[in-house]
Amino acid sequence: MKILVTDGLSDKGVEFLKEFKELEVDVNPKPEADELKKIIKDYSAIIIRSATKVTEELLQQASNLKVIGRAGVGLDNVDIPAATRKGVIVMNTPGGNTISTAEHTVSMLLSLARNIPQANMSMKNKKWDRKKFMGAEVYGKVLGIIGLGRIGVEVAKRASSFGMKIIAYDPYLTVEKAKEMEIESVSVREFCQRADYITVHTPLTKETKHIISDKEFKIMKTGVRLVNCARGGIINEAALIKAIESGKVAGCALDVYEQEPPTESPLLDMDCVICTPHLGASTEEAQVNVAVEVAAQVADALLNKGVRNAVNMPSVTPEILEEIQPYLTLAEKIGALEAQILPGRISSVKVEYSGDIVKHATAPITIALMKGLLSPVLGEEVNYINASLLAKDRGIKVVETKTSEIEEYANLISVEVTTDKHKSHVAATLFTRTDARIVKIDQFHVDAVPEGYMLITTSKDCPGIVGQVGSILGENKINIAGMTFGRIEKGGESITVINIDVQASEDVLEEIKKSDNIKDVKQIKL
Repeated sequence: MKILVTDGLSDKGVEFLKEFKELEVDVNPKPEADELKKIIKDYSAIIIRSATKVTEELLQQASNLKVIGRAGVGLDNVDIPAATRKGVIVMNTPGGNTISTAEHTVSMLLSLARNIPQANMSMKNKKWDRKKFMGAEVYGKVLGIIGLGRIGVEVAKRASSFGMKIIAYDPYLTVEKAKEMEIESVSVREFCQRADYITVHTPLTKETKHIISDKEFKIMKTGVRLVNCARGGIINEAALIKAIESGKVAGCALDVYEQEPPTESPLLDMDCVICTPHLGASTEEAQVNVAVEVAAQVADALLNKGVRNAVNMPSVTPEILEEIQPYLTLAEKIGALEAQILPGRISSVKVEYSGDIVKHATAPITIALMKGLLSPVLGEEVNYINASLLAKDRGIKVVETKTSEIEEYANLISVEVTTDKHKSHVAATLFTRTDARIVKIDQFHVDAVPEGYMLITTSKDCPGIVGQVGSILGENKINIAGMTFGRIEKGGESITVINIDVQASEDVLEEIKKSDNIKDVKQIKL
């Protein structure tokens, strides 16, 4: 499998990839767009930084592409919806520059408090203006953090060591979790009213764009100071300029800007503004970290060792993958079974997880289920990346529920699929990591091994059924590997699930259907 590396990735990442004999690595630091379109079809993966643009047009030419790896966090240069529709994994490295960005944030905070860059420049100009650069202590001050992800947490740890009081606004942060970290979770309004220093650590989204603007500046303390080492646009720069000019904001330290480079921004001419050219991740350690991290992620994905930090599918670490792999396999088989026994158009899927399985991440398991459900019809078009999107595009409603209660089985996946013609229910469990069982099909309790070729017959519960089917299979040299039965009441309707060693022909199936008291037979391939 061939991997294309662009944008000057650290040599450490390239060296890591070259250790795998299954992988071939080509390095093209600055490919032109037209050149990239011509060669991309040859590659299973591409590793980029911020310069290479992976557009929908490029993806249309990428017939073999499976993975896009971004050495860094931002993915503005990747058309993620287009990649998702094509079934291409898009992954970044959110953890590789965490420490680097946190340290830069704290450096900016302290520089802002003590006017260090301005004082340095004054000294370089042979001046001695001690009074002009009077600073402020951070000890005892309130630091407000917007976004308490990896970087926000690391900034909080460092600021706490300076004796700062930490408050945070994060819509996904529970009060209980905040207390665990000795951080006070507050509303946006209280955050703005109380903070002496403010730093932002969120991605730039529709919800976070201009999260600090005129309205927020109006209720802030006079003399507040702001730091942004996250993304330009989180702070409204026009509103920031007005707040500085009015004296509301005593100063700010910016590493990112709404337009980069910000050559025309009035902020560059303001004495109380400290500026750096997007250096948050620019340390030797961070560049090596993200290069090796993305190389490892891409290699693992191509070699089927797990997917991590994928933005268009639930992230699964190798450790988690090892834990849930048997459930992924089982769920995909349940989906495939449902697809092959159900008539009509699928309208909804209800998945219930119960027992020990709820201790694990179930989102990837549901995706595996949907892949199994859609694959019999869509074939290679569907995969773990685009299964949910393809279902959504087709108007299939997917509902997932969990319960930790254990009833008949220690763990159970129950799936109800509704079509315009029928409603089917299949439940399955793992007795051990390698011992999976289908334990219910519709209202019938069974004990079937979900593998290989299976025959599911529905019939009247009466003597001779097994003999009839067994004789037909024997006459056609088809060996029975396993068999289970299910019925609701004596003499009523029943089903028989038979594992067979080889595929049965249509003629054999028709002969079984013609047998006495047999209503139907379906052949399933898992």
